[in-house]
Amino acid sequence: MTIDLHYWPTPNGWKISIALEEMGLPYRVHYVDIGAGDQFKPEFLAIAPNNRMPAIVDPDGPDGAPISLFESGAILQYLARKTGQFYGASERDRVAVDQWLMWQMGGVGPMAGQAHHFLKYAPALEPPQDLPYAKDRYQREVARLYGVLDKRLSQSEFVAGDFYSIADMAIWPWATLWEGQAQTLDDKPHLARWLDVIGGRPAVQTGRALGEDHRKDVQTDRAAQDVLFGKRPQ
Repeated sequence: MTIDLHYWPTPNGWKISIALEEMGLPYRVHYVDIGAGDQFKPEFLAIAPNNRMPAIVDPDGPDGAPISLFESGAILQYLARKTGQFYGASERDRVAVDQWLMWQMGGVGPMAGQAHHFLKYAPALEPPQDLPYAKDRYQREVARLYGVLDKRLSQSEFVAGDFYSIADMAIWPWATLWEGQAQTLDDKPHLARWLDVIGGRPAVQTGRALGEDHRKDVQTDRAAQDVLFGKRPQ
C-alpha cells in the first residue's frame, strides 16, 4: 500500500525519501513548502504537531491500521522494523544503529543546521546578522563531530559496522553539505570515502534528487526568511 510522504527537499526530508527508495516502498509525495508556511497548516499539524517535516502516513500500519509519524529518526526506525531492512541482523547491530542514529539526531543535525544558519542565512537577513562568535562556535562543533565520524569510519565500512543501515541514511544528507558548513575533508579521508560510497547508490541519488526543482534561495527570498526565521504566520 502506498505511503504518503509529507516532504520538502532538505536534509531531514532526504533521509526519508532515500529510505523509501532503498526499501522499495511505494510512496506518494505531498510537498510541504516550508518557505511558504505550509508546515503551519491545520491538516499538516494533525500529523506533525511540531510543525516540522518530514512526516508519513502509512495506511498499512501495525495490525493493518493506518498510522502517522513525525520526526525523521522515528520514521527511519519504523520503516526499518516494518520491512526488516537496514537495521542489522542482531540485537547488537540494532544497538549500534540506534546509537549512531541518535548521534545524528542530537548532534550532527542540530549543529550543522545552526552552522548553515549563521554562516549562510543570518548574514543575508535584513538587517544582516553577521555574528562571528556564533559562526565560529557551530563551525567548530561540526568539525569536532565530523572528526568523530571520520575516526569511526576508519574502523568500519559503514557507520554502525560493516553493513549499510538507516544510520548511514540519516547522517549522509547532512554530511554531504560539508562545504556549506565551512568544513574540509582534507584531514578526513575515511569520511570522504564514505560520502562517495553512499552517494554512488542509485536509491540515494533518486531520493536526494526528489523535488530538487522546488528548492528556493532562502538567502534572497525575504518572504521565506520571515516564515523560517521569525515572522511566521500564526
